[in-house]
Amino acid sequence: MPYETHEVLNQPPPLAGYNLFTSDAPLRDAILRAGVDWARERLTRYGAELGAPEFIDQGRLANEHPPRLRTHDRYGRRIDEVEFHPAYHALMTKGVAARVHALPWIESPPAGAHTVRVAQHYMLTQIEAGVGCPLTMTFAGPPALRKQPELADEWIPRLVSDEYDPRMIPPERKRGCLMGMAMTEKQGGSDVRANTTRAAPASSREGPGAEYLLTGHKWFCSAPMCDVFLTLAHTRRGLTCFLVPRWRPDGVRNNLRIQRLKDKLGNRSNASSEIEYDGTWARMVGDEGRGIPTIIEMVNHTRLDCVVGSAGIMRQAVAQALHHARHRSAFGKRLIEQPLMRNVLADLALESEAATTTALWLAGTYEREDARPLSRVATAIAKYWVCKRCPGLVYEALECHGGAGYVEESIMPRLYREAPLSSIWEGSGNVMCLDVLRAMSREPDSLAALLAELARARGADRRLDAHLDRLQAALADQRELQHRARAIVEALALALQAGLLVRLAPAPVADAFCAARLGGASGLAYGALPPGVELDAILTRATPELEPRDAERPPEREY
Repeated sequence: MPYETHEVLNQPPPLAGYNLFTSDAPLRDAILRAGVDWARERLTRYGAELGAPEFIDQGRLANEHPPRLRTHDRYGRRIDEVEFHPAYHALMTKGVAARVHALPWIESPPAGAHTVRVAQHYMLTQIEAGVGCPLTMTFAGPPALRKQPELADEWIPRLVSDEYDPRMIPPERKRGCLMGMAMTEKQGGSDVRANTTRAAPASSREGPGAEYLLTGHKWFCSAPMCDVFLTLAHTRRGLTCFLVPRWRPDGVRNNLRIQRLKDKLGNRSNASSEIEYDGTWARMVGDEGRGIPTIIEMVNHTRLDCVVGSAGIMRQAVAQALHHARHRSAFGKRLIEQPLMRNVLADLALESEAATTTALWLAGTYEREDARPLSRVATAIAKYWVCKRCPGLVYEALECHGGAGYVEESIMPRLYREAPLSSIWEGSGNVMCLDVLRAMSREPDSLAALLAELARARGADRRLDAHLDRLQAALADQRELQHRARAIVEALALALQAGLLVRLAPAPVADAFCAARLGGASGLAYGALPPGVELDAILTRATPELEPRDAERPPEREY
């Protein structure tokens, strides 16, 4: 007989075998509002595939087996390749097949393509966020490439393919390609004007589209296994954008040297690297000396995905906490029945729903050309606030598990390590706040569009109306704007989220959010919602439902 001292009781089953789309009411509602009926079956199938136990395990394996750098082959030849665990390739295959990296840029994209792509990215992030970097940068690249039409014609068809091809071979022989980015250097970080990388003409021809040779370093090159990169280097006329492929046109590997992979806090399945340029072949993108305005098109789209990724992590953390609380008992009741735990969980659910609603609404602004001024400033506001709220929410959701959430077998440590990344990537909190101030001062259309959006919710809730009045007064006061920047952007973000919820979410959610975030009736920590909040409605809406074990799963398919 096996040796046993006790029976394992009062332990929740794993949260696996559920549909990430159909069990997420805020996500479903956002898709319904967007009117993308063509995508509902697609998203339902995708949500079931991602929530299958075997695919959830792929996320665990990819994180537990980080990439390895191979600088040379067995004979001493320089190759600069990165090796990944098969689970990482499985996740990338799933993302590329669904065109998480490209849906809005395919020929004749369907209406609502930005919104559907964001929904898919949001769900995939919940399984493993490490694949988000190459998928996001490939998605963000085409808007910048269009500044140089001949390069766009050459590369965009490769980048929008729905086939993931990780082979290190010239791009013309691949079934699909990926794009990365290399901007920051160790002496400058976010201050890219401090970059020292130089670009010299490779021939007598100079200017947009011409060939150059780059010399310098990059402190952060994300996803170095990609096929092509956008980067910044100085010419005689200033900082300029360049396209750097892994292979030169003559079929020889380009001089893009990977010095090392970063040993990071989180995002461990993704390869982030330090690289050197040593006579590296490149072509100029956009006007010489206008590198930042050229590459900012890519940056804005990556910032959108920072918001989406954070919202996805928040959703997964809340889903895990609710699932644990439904199955774990203490002091004679299930945790979900304990009044104080219900307060905590409902507060977390409010924050998650606000983030999800904001992310999907923001994606919708990218659908319309006339909404560009609004999306420009709203992206910076949302990136600051949603990404800033993510780590605290994940910590509180982890604490709901007690010690079981602190061990590595749980997904919670992985989410906790991942949570700070999007607030740092593509502009930390201070950079975002300064970007909002810059947009409001230099782009009056952006501020006008934002204020018009916020005004749409006036009259729906007295607490929101009072908050908007205070915000208007704060914006009118021009004293010490930079010193007050975080307070201003926080107030803008709360106004935006509250306005979206009072217009779009069920009344119990909107009322509780306004009471807790605008009414002054809540504390500084989660779980201090005031009396009178409809906890049952909030918790029921947020709780994921497991599918029956014998339920027939939708078949795998190409998207």
